Amino acid sequence: MVRQKTMITNALRAHFAEFGVIVPQSAVNVRKIADMLECPDQCPLPEIARITLILLAEQLRSLEMRLQQIENKLRAWHRDSEASRRLATIPGVGLITATAIVATVGDAKQFQSGRQFAAWLGLVPRQNSSGGKQRLGRISKRGDAYLRRLLVHGARSVLRWAKQKPGGQYAWLSCLMQRRPTNIATVALANKNARIAWALLTRKETYQHI
Repeated sequence: MVRQKTMITNALRAHFAEFGVIVPQSAVNVRKIADMLECPDQCPLPEIARITLILLAEQLRSLEMRLQQIENKLRAWHRDSEASRRLATIPGVGLITATAIVATVGDAKQFQSGRQFAAWLGLVPRQNSSGGKQRLGRISKRGDAYLRRLLVHGARSVLRWAKQKPGGQYAWLSCLMQRRPTNIATVALANKNARIAWALLTRKETYQHI
């Protein structure tokens, strides 16, 4: 449904652009032009285009309403789930990621270690080792692509915050970003968060920064 909302939003902006009206990227701006379609005097588009695009605007409002209803139900489920609340204490793990992990994983003790859980998500490097030499390649990208994507997006938001306020609990992350490209640092943090999530689920603890 989020993808459908994005598609409709881009379609509205593109159709306005065809008539020379450039709409900046943001949900607020798209809502403004959606409301503008209801007012013939304020809409700069031809009448037949305005009437046609009203259908897209109505679809957008309907999707936003349904998404809000789903989010409210998720929040209620999250409040009732102790495991989900524990996961939400991890930096970069929010409502969507926490509920998705708990709902998908179930019993985290089925994984022997945090690394095994991270490997199940496809967040560990491929190993091509022989003769006592360890060779690590790119991340495997195996396992649950949806959970992996959520953890990577969450890690990316933490990296943006770490760039603005280096030091403190993000000191190690700042050092990593100085030595490695941003994408590698992002996946490294997602990998770490996956292992932390496994530890919190198995030990029934909350995140404590040391």
